[in-house]
Amino acid sequence: MGTKSEHLGGSLAASVKSGGTSKSRLLTLIGYGLSVICLVWVFRDFHLRKTIDEFRNVSWKWVALGMTFDVISYVVQALRWKFLLTPFRKVHFLNTVRAIFAGLFANLTFPLRPGEVLRSYLVSNWEGITIGKVLGSMGVERLIDLVVATASLSVASLFVELPKRFKSIADGLGIAGLVLLTILIAIIFYLEIKLGDPSKFEADSRKRGSHLPSRWMRALIGLHAMGTSPSFYAAVLTSILMPFCQVLAIWSLMKAYGLPLSFLSAVVVLLVINLGISLPNAPANVGAYQFFCVLGLSVFSIEKATATGFSIFAFLALTLPFVFLGFGAMLQSGLSVRHMRDELVRLPSEAEKRPAQA
Repeated sequence: MGTKSEHLGGSLAASVKSGGTSKSRLLTLIGYGLSVICLVWVFRDFHLRKTIDEFRNVSWKWVALGMTFDVISYVVQALRWKFLLTPFRKVHFLNTVRAIFAGLFANLTFPLRPGEVLRSYLVSNWEGITIGKVLGSMGVERLIDLVVATASLSVASLFVELPKRFKSIADGLGIAGLVLLTILIAIIFYLEIKLGDPSKFEADSRKRGSHLPSRWMRALIGLHAMGTSPSFYAAVLTSILMPFCQVLAIWSLMKAYGLPLSFLSAVVVLLVINLGISLPNAPANVGAYQFFCVLGLSVFSIEKATATGFSIFAFLALTLPFVFLGFGAMLQSGLSVRHMRDELVRLPSEAEKRPAQA
């Protein structure tokens, strides 16, 4: 494995130079700027003494339970990723776990969530799967997550009293999720009818001079392979289990902190947080996490000072385990922090080239 790690390191390090573009710098500045604005708003009227008192009364049994469920959720994500990649190769489960944890450590250390790209390159090199297929599987992950999240929000809005404006947003997202799901199923069904034998279809398309760019053709064939594989159903089931564990994690932390909120309320708060931290932001989602956590809790009329204290508490409880687990996974991957930083600068530009060659 050392040889592959060294090769990955050498190839990744070269991309840092090309990644320092004005666009990358602009996105980084936007991310840090948003984080500062969020932190200023969150800590306005912050009561330190009250927060310290609330921290003293925390139930550490619930904290341990919440941290455990959060770690499990990412192990489940690794299992889902293995299922999605099964049509291309029988991927080792421990490799997907290590790649995801290393990616999480990169997200904690660097801005703009570069760990998603890093984990794709790790698995691509370890398993010998083309980077285009690995990135495609991550795109399917995001689609499934979006559908599950919007469906969960719609269900929660039926049983939880929400402000009228927020309920309208929830209904709109639910409809959007159903539309996306319908489109995804329609595409897979169309490809199943149209493709037949994918390799033969690709060869015929080349002879006819298909108007679709080659990278899009490969993406469609990859989507067809994932969507029609028996392992896809297992991936969908784990996609439901993963957010369930994450909701259990934040609900346990709410219980630990003494917040009088139900499990379905935790669903709403988690979805608000996840939507918020998907925007460009600083390392570890600092600022964005606190802002959207407070915003989610405000839906249920939680006092801002208490919500702010909980946002800090939950952030620390859910981040600390991955500092250690992610660092260990990074070392096992043959990377150092400096090496990983250099790699991550190079990866975006190489990601644009390699899918076309995949």
